[in-house]
Amino acid sequence: MRREEHALRPDQQGRIEASAKDRSQSNRRRGARWLAFLKHLTGLDRAIAFTVTARFWSAIAGIATVSLIARFLTPSEQGYYYTFYNLVALQVVFELGFSFVVLQLAAHERAQLTFLPDGRIEGNPIAHARLASVLQTSMRWYFVSGLLMGASLIPAGLYFFRSHQSTGAPVAWRIPWCLLVLAATLAFQVDPLFSFLEGCGYITQVAQRRLAQAMVGNLLAWTAMIVHRGLYAPAMVVLGQVSIAVAILFSTKLRRIIKSLMSFPVREHFVGWRSEIWPFQWKIAVSWLCGYFIFALFNPVLFAYQGPVVAGKMGMSLSISSAAAGIAIAWMNTKASPFGNLVARGDFAALDRLYFRTLLQSTALLLAGGTVLFLVVLVIIHRVPRFAVRILPPWAIAMLILTTAMNHIVTSEALYLRAHKREPFLGLSVTIAVLLGSATFLLGRYSGANAVVVGYFCIGGVISSLAGSFIFVAKRREWHRTNTQSQIRELQELRADD
Repeated sequence: MRREEHALRPDQQGRIEASAKDRSQSNRRRGARWLAFLKHLTGLDRAIAFTVTARFWSAIAGIATVSLIARFLTPSEQGYYYTFYNLVALQVVFELGFSFVVLQLAAHERAQLTFLPDGRIEGNPIAHARLASVLQTSMRWYFVSGLLMGASLIPAGLYFFRSHQSTGAPVAWRIPWCLLVLAATLAFQVDPLFSFLEGCGYITQVAQRRLAQAMVGNLLAWTAMIVHRGLYAPAMVVLGQVSIAVAILFSTKLRRIIKSLMSFPVREHFVGWRSEIWPFQWKIAVSWLCGYFIFALFNPVLFAYQGPVVAGKMGMSLSISSAAAGIAIAWMNTKASPFGNLVARGDFAALDRLYFRTLLQSTALLLAGGTVLFLVVLVIIHRVPRFAVRILPPWAIAMLILTTAMNHIVTSEALYLRAHKREPFLGLSVTIAVLLGSATFLLGRYSGANAVVVGYFCIGGVISSLAGSFIFVAKRREWHRTNTQSQIRELQELRADD
């Protein structure tokens, strides 16, 4: 047969190529639909993806850290390690929840502005001035508070650890503690910038940076442990985060935005401290201070009354039980700025759809992750019996995981309501803090870590979640009904004028 008989005519070749192109486009559309479906089902966008990756890294890194602690730190040093973190968390006394206030204030002003790719800002000039005022005020606040924090925490920690030194082998804790506080003071100066940028809508960019911070910080901490300087690891974590933050904030676009807002003339359009910031912040501040007594008091109390070994067990068990929560809360935290924008626009229907979908997704993930973690702990205890002496009994860890899941729901409800620039959880936070703080002191002194876990589950888990959900339902109904009635009255007035 001749070669020409096998050749296709031009019109046939064109039809074949067009058919192949149509199939390729159809496959791409089908793939795009599947990706859209998965995104809707899981709520996974770019911001969440980076944040979850950072949290997932932290969870995996936490397992590696736990292993290195068990390998390179003595049981007493383990107690110092976790108590370091709980004491330095006293920075909440100086921060007073201002980072969340900064985020929400920025999100509300951002709703009237447009951020251009080159870093310029256009839109309502009053909103522009108020946004600049938020940044300038926060930078002044954090600078002064950071200096007070460093000057207070170093002597407070020195006094605490010197007063409760164990009778066993001496632990070199002084220099690591001072270095940790100095590193935390530096990080304190950077925090408002990231909260501000997140409120301005740079959620994905902030999530990328936090992933880099987590990775560098963990690598430095592991290096400290491997070279037998384990108590320097907390300071290395924070110093790694600070170094990445400083490098990122000097990038061209972000530097241009921050520099332009810091020099922007605010004049009479400043955000009033007494009239706008403090009425919202003092409630957040009290809630965050109460949060310290709810979540960070266990180790210092156990360290003081039961010794560093018991405190180390509690610290490692809390670290394990909260690993899944760190990943799940990323679904909700990345929605703080969108929540604020939707509230500013009065689009409560979209707000509810976004919130309840995100709550379902994050809670399901937390429960699944917590179950996997508990099973892994059981396997490790069975395979590596010496690891069992470094943590609490399995039933206590299971109780901690359940409490973490209940706390996740309350935290999500608080995030939703605080997007309205209100703090209805103040009374609940104070009540739970008083009850749980008292129970922790009494149970920690006279009964030990297992009893503290039971108290935490009953008060910080069951009572807190039931009361929090009641407040959430009542306030959400009240605020949205009031807003709807106000919108109806405004519409009627406009029609009457016409």
